[in-house]
Amino acid sequence: MQRDAKQYRDQTSLYIFPGPGVGKNATREEKNEAMNHMSEKMAANPSGILMYHPPGRPFTFIKWLGIEFCTELLQAIVLVSVLAQTRIVSFAGRVGLALIIGVVAAVTTNVSYWNWYSFPSVYTASYMLIQIVGFLFVGVVCYAALAEARSCSVKK
Repeated sequence: MQRDAKQYRDQTSLYIFPGPGVGKNATREEKNEAMNHMSEKMAANPSGILMYHPPGRPFTFIKWLGIEFCTELLQAIVLVSVLAQTRIVSFAGRVGLALIIGVVAAVTTNVSYWNWYSFPSVYTASYMLIQIVGFLFVGVVCYAALAEARSCSVKK
């Protein structure tokens, strides 16, 4: 891995280690043989993932916060549009649907990361809980907003 970091020191890279130990131009037989020995490598060596950024990466905290905000805002907009299209009108129904969508969204990537990359269980469960609670809150706010909009349209 250190050799690769020196070779690619000017590129952002994701490393999963231990690797299979074959070159870029390995034959199918060489790749299959390396895969047959991966369990031995995993048992005898440390394993993990490493995101490498070369020196000089700017610290753009505000930009990263903005991207995160826009991502979560887009999720909320999609959830609100789904809830607005449904014929479910009860509080429990709409919030329950938001909760189910939140669980699906949380499970989609987090369980895979826990499974394949051994993310810590506490991290995985905590992050999933944050996502699920976020969807739940959007469901509650959406119910209130749609109920208000419905009552205004009925009065007219």
